[in-house]
Amino acid sequence: MKSLGTQILLDLENCNPDLLDDIDLIKDILKEAANLAGATIIGETFHKFHPVGVTGVVSIAESHICIHTWPEYSYASVDIFSCGDDFNLETASQIIEERLESTDSFSTLIERGLRQGQSKEGGNK
Repeated sequence: MKSLGTQILLDLENCNPDLLDDIDLIKDILKEAANLAGATIIGETFHKFHPVGVTGVVSIAESHICIHTWPEYSYASVDIFSCGDDFNLETASQIIEERLESTDSFSTLIERGLRQGQSKEGGNK
């Protein structure tokens, strides 16, 4: 495979439910994670659900950091994708995990890219 990027799918359980329902805090955490991990922020969008929950994405030049929260389950789902060499996905995921006070987390690391034999035009050789 010709790797074009790396993606971390992060499941955060036993988080502080009050933090998971605070849209301003969630924005700050994702932007802090992006900055401290070496990303370049180029945009953001967030939404507060009623009665509870937040969803959002920080667009970075290297790709994105997304979150969706379920305060009623003390759970957050996070997706961090980077096609840049200077962005440290592990640092970003650690910051988010710590700031949301998760006591139980697991992650899946996925290499993204072109299958072997794939040409630039998108067809098989």
